[in-house]
Amino acid sequence: MGDYKPAEALTHRRRATLAVARAATLQPMNRRFGGDRQSLVAADISFENEHNKHDHSLEIIRNKTKNDKRKRRNDISDMLSNCHKTQESLLSSDSGYKNYRGVLNWCVVMLVLSNARLFLENLLRYGVLVDPVQVVSLFLNDPYSWPAACLVIVGGLFVLGTYTIILLKLYSYKDVNLWCRELSTMKAKKLSRSLSCPSEQRFYEGERKVCYPGNLTLRDMYYFIFAPTLCYELNFPRSPNIRMSFLLRRLFEMLFFTQLLVGLTQQWMIPIIQSSMKPLEDMDLSRMTERLLRLAVPNHLLWLMFFYWFFHSSLNFTAELLRFGDRQFYKDWWNSESVTYFWQNWNIPVHKWCLRHFYKPLLRRGFSKMFSQSAVFFLSAFFHEYLVSVPLRMFRLWAFMGMMAQLPLAWFVGCFLRGNYGNAAVWISIIIGQPFAVLMYVHDYYVIHYRQEGD
Repeated sequence: MGDYKPAEALTHRRRATLAVARAATLQPMNRRFGGDRQSLVAADISFENEHNKHDHSLEIIRNKTKNDKRKRRNDISDMLSNCHKTQESLLSSDSGYKNYRGVLNWCVVMLVLSNARLFLENLLRYGVLVDPVQVVSLFLNDPYSWPAACLVIVGGLFVLGTYTIILLKLYSYKDVNLWCRELSTMKAKKLSRSLSCPSEQRFYEGERKVCYPGNLTLRDMYYFIFAPTLCYELNFPRSPNIRMSFLLRRLFEMLFFTQLLVGLTQQWMIPIIQSSMKPLEDMDLSRMTERLLRLAVPNHLLWLMFFYWFFHSSLNFTAELLRFGDRQFYKDWWNSESVTYFWQNWNIPVHKWCLRHFYKPLLRRGFSKMFSQSAVFFLSAFFHEYLVSVPLRMFRLWAFMGMMAQLPLAWFVGCFLRGNYGNAAVWISIIIGQPFAVLMYVHDYYVIHYRQEGD
């Protein structure tokens, strides 16, 4: 009795039932016996299904028990595992960690909040100074001595800038055609691609390529005069069509940033400049430094807006109208780790002209790279001073000295600063250098014109 097991009894019972079913198949088939056989087979099938369900339930219970034991074992292993390993702190340079996106966002938030405080302080102290009518009245404030001083300064700056651009364009036009003529006199069968016909993929179907002297037409020259470039080519890359949506976006940006530049100048720049006259006259270094730092922020913001307005919005607008294909008017100068890289990439049209028509010709004449680079900075310093001193009708050399000071600064940054430190030095030179020159010119203009009139 103690050896009896329910599972064995179930097995014997199922075997007996199957044996009866086999025996039934050997007897004569009649309706009654056939019915009994079907009943036995159905009963056996139902019993087998119930047995399978019971085995399946037992299997689930066993698997659940095994999983619980395995999970418990893993939990204990996790608790016993080591929680320390050799590693560096994230802020250490040896850790190799570089994802500081959150810190960058924090800097942006702090910058916005600090400038919002300055702007609110300006509003509380001076009120709302933005007045578009006042801008027009500055040019026509004295009808008995028209044109007014502001009209002379702004108009003179615009005219001198336009004539300077045309001068550089005509110089490039002369050089390129001179090179083509020299090649033609040497009886060259085909002009060099770099001087005449570029590679095929730069042009769309239907574009006519020009070779020297077929380019010497008024239409070709006028196109180059209005094109957003300073370097002449016989065949410029052309875009397939004019995108009206792109054109309207650039036009809207031009109008918006023009109003923003005028408004920030009235509200932010002019009050700081006016309050800086007294410290400059008294030569109070501490207050002069404070005024300089106050002026640095709005001046730098205006410079960034002007950069976007001119190099992105205006030049792209002109290029889209003329279907001019080369839209690389600037590169990533904001990542500059050296002063030289900044000056090579923030104004690509001027850099290409200096490289093609001034720097390389000096190298071909046997001058060293150092001398050629210094000559390029000297030329740039001359034009900076020319565009400022002539409209202001005074000669002070602040812009000239600021540009020439880039040479020792470039040497210092290139020799002693690398990576982020070099980039920080470039940003400091941009943020601090420009407002210093602005203060010097405003002070000198005030001393020459207004103090003498008061005396």
